[in-house]
Amino acid sequence: MCAIGGLGFIGVNLAERLLAEGADVTILTPLRERHADQADAFEQRGARIVEGDVRDRELMLTLIEGQQLVFNLSGQSGAARSMDDPWTDLDVNLRGNLAILEAIRGARSRPKLIFAGSRLQYGRPERLPVKEDDAGKPLSVHAVHKRTVEEYLQLYAQLFDVDYAIARITNPYGPGQPTGRTAYGVINRLIHLALADQPLTIYGAGTQLRDYVHVADVVDALMAMALSTAATRRAYNVATGVGARMIDVARDIIEIAGGGRVEHVAWPPLVHQIETGDFVADISRARQELGWSPKRQLRAGLEETVAHYRAAVA
Repeated sequence: MCAIGGLGFIGVNLAERLLAEGADVTILTPLRERHADQADAFEQRGARIVEGDVRDRELMLTLIEGQQLVFNLSGQSGAARSMDDPWTDLDVNLRGNLAILEAIRGARSRPKLIFAGSRLQYGRPERLPVKEDDAGKPLSVHAVHKRTVEEYLQLYAQLFDVDYAIARITNPYGPGQPTGRTAYGVINRLIHLALADQPLTIYGAGTQLRDYVHVADVVDALMAMALSTAATRRAYNVATGVGARMIDVARDIIEIAGGGRVEHVAWPPLVHQIETGDFVADISRARQELGWSPKRQLRAGLEETVAHYRAAVA
């Protein structure tokens, strides 16, 4: 099995699960030194760590040949970031995915691809909860590119019989995200701030709803998609189906962590323009077709995540 971006936030949790279950794991990372300790630990457990760029077509051909499953968790993250630097988002998220698809197309082993999509693809929802077939208008370059990758997947399936499944992940949180990573993972960022007794900055009133899903539940969904024949050429919301106000989550984090304070700030103009508003996903398709549903309620997940990062600081 190959995990592209396997030392990132979701990737490191997936790789941990794969190794625990005895899988033969290859991990591609763009810069090993950024995750040196984790890479060393995975290697000691039998993983193969490859440093390289997902846009390197020759590397992808070599990496993917012989694999049965390819998890693509790589890419440039963040809606606002994609508006500040659309060219990198274009290059990494589109050219990189084409390199993967071309490698799968040419591989004798014909691996199935599991692609990590995003709730941002739906734009500003017209109704809640959001179903997989709902099609709003994307509000950022990042969202447009995620949608475009899905078009690539459908085309390669039709023309070249490439198998795939898509996980449209809402707002993941949990262990595995470095302190300095701010492009995504708002809960983890707020936890790091609370443990450092720093202000937790909230845009506006913080009343917008988000569907926060624990990374362990995300990994369960990715595994279910990889192993289920029902998931072939299908997209699934990976979420909880429950909305929580950001301000309430921030207050819970402060209470659990015993530090920090809420600080309301004005919306940055660009961020406000691309804000999607309330978002809650419908997860009935994943329940019915995969037998998957999230196991962790938000409060318990917050307590577990705070304990993890507190131990890491200690």
